[in-house]
Amino acid sequence: MSAKPIVLVAAAALIDADGRVLVAQRPEGKVMAGLWEFPGGKLSAGETPEAALARELMEELALTVCETCLYPVSFASHAYEDFHLLMPLFQCRNWEGTPNPQEGQEIRWLFPNRLHSLAMPPADAPLVAALIDLLGQETKN
Repeated sequence: MSAKPIVLVAAAALIDADGRVLVAQRPEGKVMAGLWEFPGGKLSAGETPEAALARELMEELALTVCETCLYPVSFASHAYEDFHLLMPLFQCRNWEGTPNPQEGQEIRWLFPNRLHSLAMPPADAPLVAALIDLLGQETKN
């Protein structure tokens, strides 16, 4: 049996002042289109997860994020059919700008316990529990 390649991806739980988390819907034409995910993306060669996340948040949402404002929360390790995904999830509570989707994706701010109602990629879904542990069981709409 041959080993699957490992793909490194960094993701962010952007948390607003009310304790809501931003999720984005994967746009049409992308793998897993229509599923909701934490924003982020693949690391480039020689790039740290924090640098990749700062770059991806600028590219995807036009947000400026300082690498020192990213704090690790949890990580996902998931075997997809063709590769194995390793994805650290960072919380971020400070950024410059207003999230402005640059790839035609829809975004939503939701309390962590509401994230379970969304269809998410298999690697993202288990991270919801870590956010509920971190932020509590808010039930506001």
